[in-house]
Amino acid sequence: MTREEFRQIAANGAWKQNTSLIQILGLCPLLAVTTNLVNGVMLSLATIIVMAIAGLAVASLRNFIPHEIRIPVFILIVAALVTTIDLLFNANLHELYLVLGIFIPLIVTNCIVLARVEAFANKNPPLQSMFDGIFMGVGMLWTLALLGGLRELIGNGTLFSGIDMVFPGLHALQLLPKDYPGLLLAVLPPGAFILLGCLIAWKNWIEARAASRESRRIPDSVIAAGH
Repeated sequence: MTREEFRQIAANGAWKQNTSLIQILGLCPLLAVTTNLVNGVMLSLATIIVMAIAGLAVASLRNFIPHEIRIPVFILIVAALVTTIDLLFNANLHELYLVLGIFIPLIVTNCIVLARVEAFANKNPPLQSMFDGIFMGVGMLWTLALLGGLRELIGNGTLFSGIDMVFPGLHALQLLPKDYPGLLLAVLPPGAFILLGCLIAWKNWIEARAASRESRRIPDSVIAAGH
């Protein structure tokens, strides 16, 4: 894999084809789990592991899988990985496992995972497929982390609530005054929809601004080339 291929895969996964802000996939965990930053990050990390290994496995085995039964086989591979992750969470992060609940097993049916396995890993070499899974997961990671952090901060005035479930002894940061009444809307599903819409608008604004700057540079370069 060349450096340019790596850069393109990284840029597509983390920004250009962001699964949460561009493709709008996996809305169920996106809106339900991101009541705080820790929940969003940990579910995203579990998804990254599944996507990376699933992409590597499917790309390595695609020539041996009959085309007619590829989808059931892909689901079987993903289900085996998710079961492993589910058992690891239950054994090592039991309190967090109880908080995330059904959303860890539901990674099996997450459109993000199946879409990348079918669209990319089924047509590309193993190394590229593994990195595609990683960076598609990274795009989901920063989106869920930002959304969860904003909801937690606006709703409760804290950050990293629940970090003690991952690292015992650590505590949440109280960023707003302790008498901050909180905003219930932020931690409810409607607040998640509103903030997600704001994030999508923010990303579109950044891309529109970048495109405008690029369009202003092109005439200058054309003039310079003419001289």
